[in-house]
Amino acid sequence: MLSRLLATCESDSLRDLRDRAILMVAFASGGRRRSEIAGLRREQLTVEPPIAVPDGPPLPSLAIHLGRTKTSTGEQDDIVYLTGRPVEALNAWMTAAKIESGSVFRAIGRWGTVSRRAIDPQSVNAIIKQRVEMAGLEPGEFSAHGLRSGYLTESANRGIPLPEAMEQSRHRSVQQASSYYNSATRRSGRAARLL
Repeated sequence: MLSRLLATCESDSLRDLRDRAILMVAFASGGRRRSEIAGLRREQLTVEPPIAVPDGPPLPSLAIHLGRTKTSTGEQDDIVYLTGRPVEALNAWMTAAKIESGSVFRAIGRWGTVSRRAIDPQSVNAIIKQRVEMAGLEPGEFSAHGLRSGYLTESANRGIPLPEAMEQSRHRSVQQASSYYNSATRRSGRAARLL
C-alpha cells in the first residue's frame, strides 16, 4: 500500500519531495503519530554512522530524538532510527527546501515558497488522504494512523519479532501492539491454511 502512495510523489517538485519524506519517515520510524511528524524539528535529527550491508554500499542512518512522547516515562528521551531510503528522502527534502534548522515539515505556498512554519497534524492527515486519492484509493478508508498500524502489520508480515517492532514504534502496551501484529500473523499463519 505504501508503495502506491509513494508512486504518487516521484517527481523532484518540492511538494513531492516533502510528501515522500513525510510518508517514508512516518512509516519507517515506527509509524509516528501525525503530531510527532508535524512537530519534527531539524535539531531532533542526529546523523549516525552508516550501516554496512553485504553486497552493497553502506546505508545512511539518522536518529530521531523524540523527547518525551505520549508513552515515554519521566525524563526519558525516546529515540528511533531511520536507515536507507527514508534518510535519503528526508535529506532530499531538507536540501531542496534549504532547511538547516527549525521545523522539518513545512507548508508550501501556491508559488512554491516554503514557509518557515511547521505544518499542523491535520495537514499531515490531509497530505496522506490526498496521496491516497491520487493513488486511486478511497480516502475515507485511510488516515495518518494507518501508517502507525501499518508499520506493525508489515513488521509481522516480514517476520520481525513483536518486541523488536515495538522498540521502533515505541508502543508500550503489548496488548495494543499485538492487536495489529496478531491480525497479520493469524491471516498468514498455518492455522488459517489447514485445508
